[in-house]
Amino acid sequence: MRTSLSQSALTTRRDLMGLAALGLIASAAKPAAGAPDGELRVGVHVSLAPTWFDPAETPGIITPFMLLYAMHDAVLKAMPDDPMAPCLAESGTMSADGLSYALSLRKGVKFHNGDPLTAEDVKFSLERYRGAASKSLKDRVARVDIHDPHRLTIRLKEPWPDFLTFYAGASGAGWIVPKKYLEQVGDEGFKKAPVGAGPYKFVSFTPGVELVCEAFEEYWRKKPTIKRLVFKVIPDEATRLAALQRSEVDIAYSIRGELADELQRTPGLTINPALSSAPFWLYFPDQWDPQSPWHDRRLRQAVSLALDLKTINEALTLGHSRATGSIFPVNFEFYWQPPTPVYDPASARKLLAEAGHARGFDAGDYYCDTSYANIGEVALNNLREVGIRVRLRPLERAAFFKAYSEKKLKNIVQGASGAFGNCATRAEAFVAKGGTYAYGSYPDIDALFAEQAVQMDRARREAILHRLQQAVHDKAMYAPIFQLAFISGVGPRVGQSGFGLIKGFAYTAPYEDMTLKGKA
Repeated sequence: MRTSLSQSALTTRRDLMGLAALGLIASAAKPAAGAPDGELRVGVHVSLAPTWFDPAETPGIITPFMLLYAMHDAVLKAMPDDPMAPCLAESGTMSADGLSYALSLRKGVKFHNGDPLTAEDVKFSLERYRGAASKSLKDRVARVDIHDPHRLTIRLKEPWPDFLTFYAGASGAGWIVPKKYLEQVGDEGFKKAPVGAGPYKFVSFTPGVELVCEAFEEYWRKKPTIKRLVFKVIPDEATRLAALQRSEVDIAYSIRGELADELQRTPGLTINPALSSAPFWLYFPDQWDPQSPWHDRRLRQAVSLALDLKTINEALTLGHSRATGSIFPVNFEFYWQPPTPVYDPASARKLLAEAGHARGFDAGDYYCDTSYANIGEVALNNLREVGIRVRLRPLERAAFFKAYSEKKLKNIVQGASGAFGNCATRAEAFVAKGGTYAYGSYPDIDALFAEQAVQMDRARREAILHRLQQAVHDKAMYAPIFQLAFISGVGPRVGQSGFGLIKGFAYTAPYEDMTLKGKA
């Protein structure tokens, strides 16, 4: 007996074994009238990396999805009003024992080079995936059986309540690339000239300058109304805002602090403070080293007490971010709310003294993504006020997350992730043993993670994940900062900006829904 996968089931992830009627309801295609027209320019806050053009290499952060939503498409993905909407999959069923997922693909879908999208491409993309969640998928997926060009079955080794969450949200494994083309050009050739099945096709990429994409008029869901998308690399925040004010770009990502105030005051510009799914935190990768000062939990607790989160929030994001006290997004399924963070520098100094550092200590380097170095600058001042002396070491985003995942950073790491998923997927990457960004782990937390991973009863699983999150808090593995409100600016030519259409997604999407005024 099989049960079909429904949008409500995908949304709530209820007890899969007990679901009786679960139908994957395909989104209706809404073709746009007329040919795409006009150009929309987006000022991006990071240097674009070709690794983000390839879904197989998604590193457990949200940044690559800014580009994947343009150039690629997925079997299922987060869309307006549905965190796991059927896209390339038209229908599907899950077996009663939870061991297999049968998918029927949408017919007539083409890649940008004209090749038809088939079950072979879906199987190839899953098996080729090597990003942050690859171990979880490879350890649990037994095989993929192809029945015909539009039907396949993914078989698991054991029931896994988070299979769809990993496949369709927390990884790039469900984003489909053309097998034939990729085998012809190879991995590096694909990054130079990516071919996908999304609403926009790759035109050109100039490193450090811009990525240009053009509307793919045969996109199955709807024809884009905007002809050309240009992602312009403008790392400097003031320069990005100035470009928006001069109409050199139509959208400017990530405008903070005094510049956000200026954005609010500029006639004709609109501010968009979207609460993302991206908590920021300070991580202590050496906490498992008995020779490191960070092995002492009191010092890690002192860091949390030293951070003036209210001032950081108001100064950088105009108070729109949320100091939740957690590295897990408040909008994620299975979220546990920790105690409210407290700013108490006196208690921080007391903990330092109890740990043998009454005069403070040199804590070494403080690593961060250069696009969020301003958070680091404020945090450094807070830490110095209680006697923790650190040096800021900003790195370009791709280089930062590469070094972070390769376990090359020490002392203090200012991290963040806005990736899709739930609290279990976030724990898998950042807390549990073997996680992409986990430099160590604790046996009790690992046991809880393993227990929840096979628990099919939702209420019991939630209780386990709450205990796991409480343990992360009690051990002071991290010093949470806030869940980021991603502030962006929109210029006067933009009709539908795409901000806020997909819950928890900081960037603009879906791109095919975006419009310019007078062009819709």
